[in-house]
Amino acid sequence: QVQLVESGGGLVQAGGSLRLSCAASGRIFSNYIMGWFRQAPGKEREFVAATSWSDGSTYVVNSMKGRFTISRDNAKNTVYLEMNSLKPEDTAVYYCAAKTANLVTYNYWGQGTQVTVSS
Repeated sequence: QVQLVESGGGLVQAGGSLRLSCAASGRIFSNYIMGWFRQAPGKEREFVAATSWSDGSTYVVNSMKGRFTISRDNAKNTVYLEMNSLKPEDTAVYYCAAKTANLVTYNYWGQGTQVTVSS
């Protein structure tokens, strides 16, 4: 089992920055992929970014490239999502998730952290 706990959300003005953290515990294996998703009110959950636990390779969806950065600290078992130049449309609950590299879907999820961007 893997436990994921997000933190770092909050209220920020448009143009501001936040760094979300995802602390992982339990049976974390080097072949895990760690991802960030978000879900805005009335919308479906959408994928934001992912990183490989083993080699640190990263991927950020095109619409958020240049503003969002994903990284991980293996020593702390923590994954980060750095968000800059935030916009009101970034308002959502942000979730951390984990899966093994051979799976299509993520099978471990955190409880989410609220990010609200005011205009």
